[in-house]
Amino acid sequence: MVFMLAEPAATGTGDENSLKYSMKWDEWLAESRIGPFPAAIVMVAAYLALQTVILSVLATWAGTGVGVDDAEQLIYLPYLWAGYGGSQPPLYTWINWLAAQIFGTNIFTLKLVKYSVLFLAACSVFAAMRRFGYTKATAAAAMLGLFTIPQIAWESQRALSHSVAVVGFCALLLLAMANLIERRSVIAYAVFGLATAAAILAKYNDVFLVAALVAAVLSLRELRDAILDPKFAISVAVAIVVLAPTTYWSLMHPADLLARGEKFGIDLQQGRMTAAATGAGKFIMGTFNFAVLPVLVSALAFALTGFRFSERRPKAPAREVLLWRTLALGLAMLAIFVLATGVTEVKARWLVPVLVILPLAMAAYMERLSPRGRDAQLLVIAAGAIIAVLLAPATWYFQINGTSGLSRMIRVDYAALYRQLSADGPVKTAISDGAWVGNLRLVDEKLVALDQEVPNFDRLVQEPAVLVWLDRDDPRPVILEQLKKAGYEPDGQPRQIMIPLLPSTDKSARPGAYIRLKRMAAEKATAPEEGVSKGAEGGQEPD
Repeated sequence: MVFMLAEPAATGTGDENSLKYSMKWDEWLAESRIGPFPAAIVMVAAYLALQTVILSVLATWAGTGVGVDDAEQLIYLPYLWAGYGGSQPPLYTWINWLAAQIFGTNIFTLKLVKYSVLFLAACSVFAAMRRFGYTKATAAAAMLGLFTIPQIAWESQRALSHSVAVVGFCALLLLAMANLIERRSVIAYAVFGLATAAAILAKYNDVFLVAALVAAVLSLRELRDAILDPKFAISVAVAIVVLAPTTYWSLMHPADLLARGEKFGIDLQQGRMTAAATGAGKFIMGTFNFAVLPVLVSALAFALTGFRFSERRPKAPAREVLLWRTLALGLAMLAIFVLATGVTEVKARWLVPVLVILPLAMAAYMERLSPRGRDAQLLVIAAGAIIAVLLAPATWYFQINGTSGLSRMIRVDYAALYRQLSADGPVKTAISDGAWVGNLRLVDEKLVALDQEVPNFDRLVQEPAVLVWLDRDDPRPVILEQLKKAGYEPDGQPRQIMIPLLPSTDKSARPGAYIRLKRMAAEKATAPEEGVSKGAEGGQEPD
């Protein structure tokens, strides 16, 4: 980026104390086109495409696995179901399933899906802002502003899966609403219903954005006719039809739907006031952690452009009010939910469905403050681009080396582990108490990999099967109980092994063990039930 200070006016008049920034690269990014496409879209596409290729190549070269969230996707890749375990909705897994039919079971497939969904988010934000009538610079600032959010710029690239889908399909929902407000055609209403269902199937808490967006439109006299139109029934009908299979599946599998309810920290023994105070504090901290960087970037942009809040500003148009009101209503709904349910744990990424609106609203506010506001937009564009570029090498390092804690699974030599598991004969099913076992499907894509959260566990086991665990003398009771319910038991004594780690890891191996399984006698087997427990590798929480 090239920042150049303009010369003061020859007459000495005007605002001589302010600095005028001529950011040629950012202005080109905001206003120019590459062929038929906006330059900002092309550059984001190039960045995401490069990340897809580089991370895939690095993983293949280093022989690394994937983290808990992607490992969970590897477990489910063979199955196209209406719902999946671990309280997760199905849309992201459906997309991975489709990609795997074309590209196979490998890390490239997982990266392609992740970065394609992020590109969907970028394009949807840009198109939504243009559809609302904003300039190309505002649309570019809103889009690049997404990369000032740590949960998107870093966490989405580092580890997350379903939360990536939240960003993509919440942005698509906003685009569908912008299109609906402008056109109000039968097709526009049908598309909004489809986008609503897609957002909810991406992550169940996206329902807060759906409710906040509809409520915000209804609160604005200039826009409410779009919702009050009888054709809005088409949106409702389409959403219900698309959601029906997963809704039915969830009703039939309540244990899988509520499997990770403990992550909200609801303690019925705790006093309501204590729980409310704890939940409110965590909610405020989660909101702060999410919003602090984009707000600081915008504040710095205003400061560098000499903006004064004391200056008179034009009244906000309905399109801008819609964004701010959606943000406010969404946060209010989330706060009420936290206080009413006794939730005492709130993570910043859970707020993505609502707070993803923040950079869009700030970009819209900047347009209203032109000409200084436009300079601020260019600085936000620069900040988003710089953050994305600077974080890229960190994602490469993480893909090769992982970190401590849960990321240790990335450095396991899964090919060596697979050879040890199959030393006594072929293996068709590998079972563990965590989603990390999905990494074995990178070695043998025909292998059935299961943890205790997989629905229909008893019907998926194919013999011969092994139970494998890491860093413990014995398997966790939860997986043994799940096997008992499925009608299986250990066959003999566990075999202790040292599982090699990839070269340059701080340790050469991790202790582990495995044991082959056999069917129990009919009179000993317990009727199959759906097991519920914490997530992968020692109870960590996948996305």
